[in-house]
Amino acid sequence: MAIIDLKLPASIARALNLPISNPRSQQLRVLKKLLRKARFTQFGQAYKFDEILMSRHSGKKFQQLVPTFNYSKIYKDWWHKAVEGTSDVCWPGVVKYFALSSGTSEAASKYIPITKDLIRSNTITSFKQLLSLAKYQDVPRSALGKGWLLLGGSTQLQKGATYYAGDLSGIQQKNIPFWFQGLGLYKPGKKIAKEKDWEKKLEEIVDNAPNWDIGFIVGVPAWLQLCMEKIIERYQLKNIHEIWPNLAFYVHGGVAMEPYKKGFVKLLGKPVTYIETYLASEGFLAYQNRQDSTGMHLALNNNIFFEFVPFDDINFDSEGNMADNPEVLMIHEIEENKDYSILISTNAGAWRYAIGDTVKLIDKERSEIIITGRTKHFLSLVGEHLSVDNMNKAIEMVSEELNISIPEFTVAGVPCGQFFCHHWYVATDDVVDKDVLRLRIDQKLKELNDDYEVERKHALKDVLITVLSENIFMEFMHSKGKVGGQHKFPRVLKGKMLEDWQKFLKTNMATAEYADLSR
Repeated sequence: MAIIDLKLPASIARALNLPISNPRSQQLRVLKKLLRKARFTQFGQAYKFDEILMSRHSGKKFQQLVPTFNYSKIYKDWWHKAVEGTSDVCWPGVVKYFALSSGTSEAASKYIPITKDLIRSNTITSFKQLLSLAKYQDVPRSALGKGWLLLGGSTQLQKGATYYAGDLSGIQQKNIPFWFQGLGLYKPGKKIAKEKDWEKKLEEIVDNAPNWDIGFIVGVPAWLQLCMEKIIERYQLKNIHEIWPNLAFYVHGGVAMEPYKKGFVKLLGKPVTYIETYLASEGFLAYQNRQDSTGMHLALNNNIFFEFVPFDDINFDSEGNMADNPEVLMIHEIEENKDYSILISTNAGAWRYAIGDTVKLIDKERSEIIITGRTKHFLSLVGEHLSVDNMNKAIEMVSEELNISIPEFTVAGVPCGQFFCHHWYVATDDVVDKDVLRLRIDQKLKELNDDYEVERKHALKDVLITVLSENIFMEFMHSKGKVGGQHKFPRVLKGKMLEDWQKFLKTNMATAEYADLSR
């Protein structure tokens, strides 16, 4: 099979031509495949996978016999054995790789199992997305044969007793198919990709930029923006297209693109096509497969079984913790335009595992979703139910109206006398009137969220705002050891992370570089 001007190995081509059926049938087929493969593991024996497979209603039986898990529970009960080198725990064999979670809300890293089967599934989904580009109109297909700059974590992984650990992006790059590397498309190449020092890696990419003909860039927006800014500054360019004229596609994920687009446009000489992906540490869950679509198509027939928990006060407490026995639905049972926490079972030994994300089905016929936030990153101090999706849209709208770039922001719920306030910390290097910015954000959120509008008249008494340079957000990430790769700044701050942020600001706000920049 040839995709534009790329020829794929026969095994990948066959996998891309899986038969298409309705979502329920696809998902039940996936579930049975996973159960058959894992039935002789410790987990499969403990939770009677053979009995589930013999049931006429395997989906419901699976939900009856297998409990739901969050990370702490599944690691304590099962995954710690795999980290210790035990084979056949939740998936056949010894787990060779573990992805270290990149979130900033936890003090300690999480170890997410990555199997060869999962890596292969991720690769297949990647090429399904690539294949979908053939249907795009008015895009330079020749760019697909140019260089692909993947800006991720180091491929020089930490070595454990029986495994290697690191960023998922580093693990995936380390396992890039040999034929893809042989085509010379992969940048920055093996040597630079191994570099652990993020600053040094960026400098080496900047050094080599004139030698590459890049058509695709792939990575988290904040770090790719920083990379392009350094290239433009080094070579005294007007925009990135002066050095990479064939750059036509940007594959992004991990955070919403809306807050970054205005900053990106300033770095480009011509428009690029944005392609969204949902590649979590636990698997490649969904991808944009239609031009200009707002949603991503769930990967329903590639070794991930999806379940959905309504994100409401019945199934979750005020801190975003899921109930022990939540209401759980399959893909054919969920409704459009409602928030759900997502559970997945995969070929890496995740079973009914809550990854912490919330999604909304926006096109039932196409099984397309959008990510609306994290279960613990919603703000609902007094019932305002403010999602990260609401925040991103408000920032995008205000940025357009005020003609400013806001590449980063975060929000905290804080006491205000006997009531509460939202305190926004906004990054922009443009001059802006703080009061105007505060009022505009507040107004947009009222338009986007009815619950927020109601509570602003009652217990949510005020909106506070601090305007900072973008640099202070990056410096805070440096201070937490969360630099480069898949690391991103949390949109909602709570608990210890909020305390650390407030201490960091108190220490640094005295300097001119970090002072409130609003006018």
